[in-house]
Amino acid sequence: MSEQQNSNYLKGLVIGSLIGGAVGAITALLLAPKSGRELREDIANRSSELYGKASEYYNEVEGKVSQAASEAYSQGKEKAQGYFSSAKEQATNFIQNTGKVYQDTKAKVEQTKDLVQDKIEHLREAAKASAEAFKEEMKSPLEEEEKS
Repeated sequence: MSEQQNSNYLKGLVIGSLIGGAVGAITALLLAPKSGRELREDIANRSSELYGKASEYYNEVEGKVSQAASEAYSQGKEKAQGYFSSAKEQATNFIQNTGKVYQDTKAKVEQTKDLVQDKIEHLREAAKASAEAFKEEMKSPLEEEEKS
């Protein structure tokens, strides 16, 4: 049985007991052989007693309900703070890891860029040397023909 159902059951039981007690007390007073004045005084006294008991019970139940609500609130608050703290920690870790990955990737891109630039420069120099060698070789046959 859930706590809410248990509370409702207990509440119904107490209210039923109070009403039953009141009906029993009134019946006993009405059936007792007393004068009208004594009967009215007895009814007034019994009513005051029952009102006092009902007030005590109400205050007791109110205190228990208030305490249970306070405990439930505290537990809920603790759980929510735990979830929030965990989510915050995970987000912080994610951001830190993402930053590290970004920095690593950036460094690798820079290294690759430098390597590619070195290769391009090397190819330029090789192409320039090849062009000069070809030019020199082309001059040689022409010079020989001119000399002949």
